[in-house]
Amino acid sequence: MDLDGRTALVSGGGRGIGRAICETLAGYGADVVVADLDDEEMAGTVERVEAAGRRAEPVFLDLRDPERVEAAVAEAREAVGSIEILVNNAGIAGPTAHCEDVTVEEWDETMAVNLRGAFLLTRELLPAMKEAGYGRIVNIASITGKRPLYDRTPYAASKLGLVGFTRTLAAEVGEHDVNVNAVCPGSVEGPRIEDVFEKQAEARGVPYEQVREEARAEAPRKELVQAEDVGEVVAFLCSDAAERMTGQDLNVTGGRVMY
Repeated sequence: MDLDGRTALVSGGGRGIGRAICETLAGYGADVVVADLDDEEMAGTVERVEAAGRRAEPVFLDLRDPERVEAAVAEAREAVGSIEILVNNAGIAGPTAHCEDVTVEEWDETMAVNLRGAFLLTRELLPAMKEAGYGRIVNIASITGKRPLYDRTPYAASKLGLVGFTRTLAAEVGEHDVNVNAVCPGSVEGPRIEDVFEKQAEARGVPYEQVREEARAEAPRKELVQAEDVGEVVAFLCSDAAERMTGQDLNVTGGRVMY
């Protein structure tokens, strides 16, 4: 999975899954634009990418603001030149509440970051990929959307929306050697999923430990996913090993979802 000579932009690259993706891509030879809201977290990822011997450029990115997205891409291009790989990873959990209790503002913000943000970034980078006759786009979706998650309608809708976006875009751009795929992680070990478990436990009126154990028990491997697992699948999809894979949504769930 040689990515030497390629440059990737990873949204939400400052921590968690995004940081693991940046590190993994660098490990296979790619230079990385780390796009995020948090300067300190970006700096941490930049340090790790550079430790792997690759170039890293931090770029401030707020997916809620179309003008900021445009400016971030322009800044990235000025710093690194061409960008052949886009990983739409940034996302927020959104509210944990019954559908009728979700505010319009909460719904709109979840969609703006998780779904519209991927569209905005893709729209900025896609023309150059088509002109060059090469590109790899990977959208980080979720098993939520493929299966229910209690009190999480905005998040589920946004993540399943990414799968639809992936499939249709793949059909549009395949003739330009631009592949578009999605990765659907299960519960990924780390602070974010701990917060989700806590909110789920509160919403259901059950202990936190019960929610966490249920997530583990549902998977045939009886364990949560590691962020590095997601990074490896993303790297595969960006490599020549996946040359003829496009429009796919690959589960990384330890078997919790098999469709």
